[in-house]
Amino acid sequence: MPLSPESKAGVMDRYRIHPKDTGSPEVQVALLSEQITSLNEHFRAHRKDHASRRGLLIMVGKRKRLLEYLKRRNPNRYQQLIERLGIRK
Repeated sequence: MPLSPESKAGVMDRYRIHPKDTGSPEVQVALLSEQITSLNEHFRAHRKDHASRRGLLIMVGKRKRLLEYLKRRNPNRYQQLIERLGIRK
């Protein structure tokens, strides 16, 4: 379930730090969050799709590692990102 190029570009525009930013932790976490959300919608209709569920768990783990990295390196950017994405309480 990859993101369409238009939605991917939109996410990158909203979360990038500078004009050519495509790989900062913020952008990567935002893209993963978008994919996770779309997969959650997919699972509401296809409950028994266990192969895709494994991919979802891998994405969640990768997002968690990126967030831990960002929290360790720059706590202020971490706080801003989780508030914008609404992924932590």
